[in-house]
Amino acid sequence: MNQSLIFDMDGTLFQTDKILEVSLDDTFNYLRSLDQWEAVTPIDKYREIMGVPLPKVWEALLPNHDTEIRDKMNDHFLIRLVENIRSGKGAIYPNVEEIFEYLKEKGCSIYIASNGLIEYLDAIVTYYQLDKWVTETFSIQQIQTLDKADLVKMISQKYKINKAAVVGDRLSDINAAKENGFVSIGCNFDFAREEELAEADFVIDNLLELKELIHHVR
Repeated sequence: MNQSLIFDMDGTLFQTDKILEVSLDDTFNYLRSLDQWEAVTPIDKYREIMGVPLPKVWEALLPNHDTEIRDKMNDHFLIRLVENIRSGKGAIYPNVEEIFEYLKEKGCSIYIASNGLIEYLDAIVTYYQLDKWVTETFSIQQIQTLDKADLVKMISQKYKINKAAVVGDRLSDINAAKENGFVSIGCNFDFAREEELAEADFVIDNLLELKELIHHVR
């Protein structure tokens, strides 16, 4: 088929919600131990902005804290996320392995483009052995602009991709597809928002629905 599919990670392939609350709560407990936080852990606020790069996450969650504290919390959060992944507390979405196997059999190339950090993505890919199917995983850390559209552009240039679909649950994924002239496929999963999915070319409720959509990749 000579087609490519570029997948988001959080909320698309990986069920981030399974480790998000415990990791974030632990991080804010650490912040409380430094006498830098008294309120409840802002898990709902995080869910609202899910999908943006972590530096922007901490700007939103800790608007009144300095960069040093934000960086410290970012580092602690990353450690907790990775530990929870490696201990098996997370999960990939149903049918990830089945759809990846199907796509490879059909001759499609699979990539991951994520706003997650490199160490975090490596932990997921390694634990769930996704590299059996995925050609390469790309992190927003590799792009100075922290713009997913630029990350997808980097993938397309490196692998000389002309036909592709970007599969993800948030507007950043949909926009990344549009700005690169690719098909956008929105995933109506945990963190998806109806108004954002309305911008996608197609919307799926299950990854297996990709079997019926790959012929639209142009």
